[in-house]
Amino acid sequence: MHIPGTHEFTVTDTELLLESPILGVRRDSLIMPGGSTARREVVEHFGAVAVVAFDGENIAMVKQYRRSVGDSLWELPAGLLDIADEDELTGAQRELMEEAGLEASEWSVLTDLITSPGFCDEAVRVFLARGLTKVERPKVMGDEEADMINQWVPLHEAVGMVFSGQLVNSIAIAGVMAADAVIAGRASARAVTAPFTYRPTALAQRRKAHGIVPDMKKL
Repeated sequence: MHIPGTHEFTVTDTELLLESPILGVRRDSLIMPGGSTARREVVEHFGAVAVVAFDGENIAMVKQYRRSVGDSLWELPAGLLDIADEDELTGAQRELMEEAGLEASEWSVLTDLITSPGFCDEAVRVFLARGLTKVERPKVMGDEEADMINQWVPLHEAVGMVFSGQLVNSIAIAGVMAADAVIAGRASARAVTAPFTYRPTALAQRRKAHGIVPDMKKL
């Protein structure tokens, strides 16, 4: 008799269905608890980082066009872990500078989340950044970031945006609510050295094996 929670979901075959600059799609065949074989499609992702940059009252937010929903969404400064072997903190520091024109002297980890575990391995680490200094943003031409809006939003207003439906990006929601709890003293952030257990590896390992480095998007 099968005891729930004890089955080993053994992969018997894997087929690569799609390879594009920022993702891959594969189909895995697995042995299910009853002994049958089932197929599951998995969207492979590089993983990402996001930053709640807090100046003592406000957080830095961006509004960016997202083709998947055909609208511009309020979000946190964020980006892919698409540079080979780049650690999460370095990636977050790069994205904060590129998207918000900020550097920070104090960093901690607010939360890690798996955005869509039903079909995608994307996992995101959200940082809290304090001790902010303005720096020059690099010029961006031609992509969605060229149309990006940057705005400081009081943290309590960002929390309200979650409940009013103005803030719908799941990464931003997780970061805003976690930051509110940490800053209010209801929770504690983690050190930046905390393991990022679910950081995706399949896509990055395949790109590196094919020599697609350091920018693993350059197919």
